[in-house]
Amino acid sequence: MGTTQLESVPEPKYWHLRTVLSEALDSEFSVGEILPNERDLAARFGVARATLRQALEQLELEGRLQRRRGVGTTVAPPRVGVAVDTRQHAWPGSAGDAWQPVDCVLATPPAAVADALGTGRDEPVHTVRRSRVTHGQPVAAELLYIPPASVPDLSAIDAPSGAARARTVLRELQRLELERQESAVELGSARADDAKELDRLPGAPVLVVTTRYTAEGRTAALSAATYRADTCRLTFGDSGDVEIHHGPETRAS
Repeated sequence: MGTTQLESVPEPKYWHLRTVLSEALDSEFSVGEILPNERDLAARFGVARATLRQALEQLELEGRLQRRRGVGTTVAPPRVGVAVDTRQHAWPGSAGDAWQPVDCVLATPPAAVADALGTGRDEPVHTVRRSRVTHGQPVAAELLYIPPASVPDLSAIDAPSGAARARTVLRELQRLELERQESAVELGSARADDAKELDRLPGAPVLVVTTRYTAEGRTAALSAATYRADTCRLTFGDSGDVEIHHGPETRAS
């Protein structure tokens, strides 16, 4: 493997390197292949390792690369299209929901969540943890916060522990008439818990979808779903097939 020096260009050097690396990924590497270490890559392209890291981080953000614990940096497969909010009015856990319940505990939520729910900051709420898997790969993790007032008929007998308790809470929530559902998407960094569940490194780029469910004129539930930014392409609406990029995509709901 020879040495390739970068020419002087007006754009940031890391961005030019990102373009050169992207071309190398297309021509020299296959999906899942491990890249050479940073020292060798920096020497090949004649750049400082700090510049190389910036370029690698950009390619990871774009979904071209994946950093895996104990493995290194590998070439990522095409992003998976994940449908989000295709049904305008549907409670979590309704028929056709792609999420799988994992656990449910009664715990005090973060202050921002308590404020959004309109509960006291020291008031415990039902916190349902769910996961989403596509083609055997974990693509998202969710925390769903439900105040006790939204499931008033829930009893200790009807709500056992773990996933069974989560299903019971969701079933009770569906007794309410859903009035409105609003979602927002933003780029974030994986926290330690999310990173472990999604097989990512802490701080890796993620897409955070926050959804507010309204019933009886109040916020009945609040969802914070974390999607892998390197493998997911979120689609909205019933079709979700608008594309403004090139390259193959794997579609899934």
